[in-house]
Amino acid sequence: MEKKSVQTALVHNDYVPPAGFGAFPVAIHHASTVLFANVAAMRSRNWQDKSSYTYGLHGTPTTFTLEARLAAIEKGRHCLLAPSGLAAIAMVHMALLRSGDDVLIPDNIYNPNREFANAMAHDYGVQVRYYDPLVGAGIAALLQDNTKLVWTEAPGSVSMEVPDIPAICQAAHARGIKVALDNTWAAGLAFAAFDHGVDIVMQALTKYQSGGSDVLMGAVITRDEALHQRIETVHMRLGLGVGADDCYLVLRGLPTLKLRFDAHDTNGRAVAGWLKSRPEIASVLHPAFPDCPGHDIWRRDFTGSGGLFSVIFDDRYSEAQTDRFIDSLRLFRIGFSWGGANSLCVPYRIWQMRDGWPGKGQLVRFNVGLEDPADLIADIEQALRTLQA
Repeated sequence: MEKKSVQTALVHNDYVPPAGFGAFPVAIHHASTVLFANVAAMRSRNWQDKSSYTYGLHGTPTTFTLEARLAAIEKGRHCLLAPSGLAAIAMVHMALLRSGDDVLIPDNIYNPNREFANAMAHDYGVQVRYYDPLVGAGIAALLQDNTKLVWTEAPGSVSMEVPDIPAICQAAHARGIKVALDNTWAAGLAFAAFDHGVDIVMQALTKYQSGGSDVLMGAVITRDEALHQRIETVHMRLGLGVGADDCYLVLRGLPTLKLRFDAHDTNGRAVAGWLKSRPEIASVLHPAFPDCPGHDIWRRDFTGSGGLFSVIFDDRYSEAQTDRFIDSLRLFRIGFSWGGANSLCVPYRIWQMRDGWPGKGQLVRFNVGLEDPADLIADIEQALRTLQA
């Protein structure tokens, strides 16, 4: 062993661990700099096809493993990770749209997607139009020669309409237009996006995939190689990277993803069914319930529903009263997001988000977690009593 100074030995150590170690968890590879065996290896590197490692930003064994597993869940071929769901959404917009292009977005889209699209319209000259999420095959009449992208969300994560994705895809593809889907609500489990015609799937891994309410991450999944490379180029130019520790947390959650999703589904339906019987509630917006807009589409195309749904309170209750109801909840906490073990409840001023919203009652969204549904129902019941105060 070559003799080194203490300082050099702290940086350059000759120890190499023995080969053959095996364990269930995926190893966490922290790296910005990736080492090459020789100059030829460095010069032949290719960050695009992921056949080798080039720089930490483009991936390590930890990130490559997570991408492969997420693609497999969605039955896709390619996956790119982003620091958040919104960052993943932005990648899709920026990869497919240029000044003068047109994008169609459902009126019930995740609001940060709406805000990003509006910024694209204001700053970069992209035409942004919003459509009725229940338009189905009727979207053909909205398509223009400059339409390059149609966004969908199934269902809308606040008002819960379920769109006819196959009909939208058929109409868009007839004009050579790509369709992107925010598939976060179904977690890639309850809706087979690519089998129903979608070109690009966006997932907010912040939700069910991590399951711990402690990770921000997004993913864009595709099947088509050329489409993947267009998005990957934007991913590289924006320098979008994710930390290995966060990847590990999502990887750790994946083996229990379906078990947790099914439990959220069971608990959510129990709580929603009870709410449906309450006189304080005018309607329950849960895709698995017959009176939810698009329920027939959900029944045809989906296999589950998770724990996220909304309710409309009877319009005799004011915003101040429903706010007091939410403040009185003990197990449901106030906070955005979903997919974690803890139940959440959030009010929305839906009339400010949707043009021509028909209802008058207050909309409140529930994320039903993994607590005992009987306890959650008891919590809601005691909070409902405050409406009469």
